[in-house]
Amino acid sequence: VDGLYYDKIAKIWTVSVTRADGTVEIYTADDVVSSAPLRELMGAVSPTPISLFHAGELMYRDFITVVLIGKPQKELPDNWIYIHDPSVKVGRVQNFRSWSPEMIPDGVSTCLGLEYFCFEGDGLWTSTDEDLVAQAKREIAKIGLMNPDEVYDACVVRQHKAYPVYDDAYAEHIKMIRLDLKLHFPGLHLVGRNGMHKYNNQDHAMMTGLLTAENIIAGETIHNVWDVNEDAEYGEAGVSGAREALSSVRAVPQKVAA
Repeated sequence: VDGLYYDKIAKIWTVSVTRADGTVEIYTADDVVSSAPLRELMGAVSPTPISLFHAGELMYRDFITVVLIGKPQKELPDNWIYIHDPSVKVGRVQNFRSWSPEMIPDGVSTCLGLEYFCFEGDGLWTSTDEDLVAQAKREIAKIGLMNPDEVYDACVVRQHKAYPVYDDAYAEHIKMIRLDLKLHFPGLHLVGRNGMHKYNNQDHAMMTGLLTAENIIAGETIHNVWDVNEDAEYGEAGVSGAREALSSVRAVPQKVAA
């Protein structure tokens, strides 16, 4: 998506999209649903939103997963393990086979994803894939979850903007963006973790999309999707899950006085 233009007289959105082959397509719509990072989205909207400054102040935490595939070993019972050893940089290890053997190419190999929390452009992010794999092998040996000599394949996945940063000012920025959209850009619906700059898990990110669809079908706001939060029950709970999600809350951090 290259740009979104709102005609306030016709109340129509025009969306410009550039395909991978370079072709440009234009769409018009009464409603636009966006899960794109909120900071980038607001920069693509025209006329220029008065809350553009607030969107530009939003921050993100990025994420790297180094996947190590090796010989089958005694299976860990956990889906993921948080690492609290200051001598390594890995923050969490994901055990893909414990999620489902179908996530493993042969269904039997050990497949662990070492997860590193970072910022785009820092030392970790700019490391080569080869260096990251070597580091992951050293650290998986140090924490004793896998023999690096038995690793026969590996890959690196970099995830931009994996986490919205909750600093002491983000809530005010979001408040101003929401007010701007409500007053000047009706029909632009924000959903998902990055789309709302809200630390929802996957289930609740999808829940915001489902509830937004119901709002659009109804032609009015019957659900306040901003009430959906990661502290509620999972989306698999259906209608009950929706009620729980809409009534959950999230603590906001406060800056510690110097």
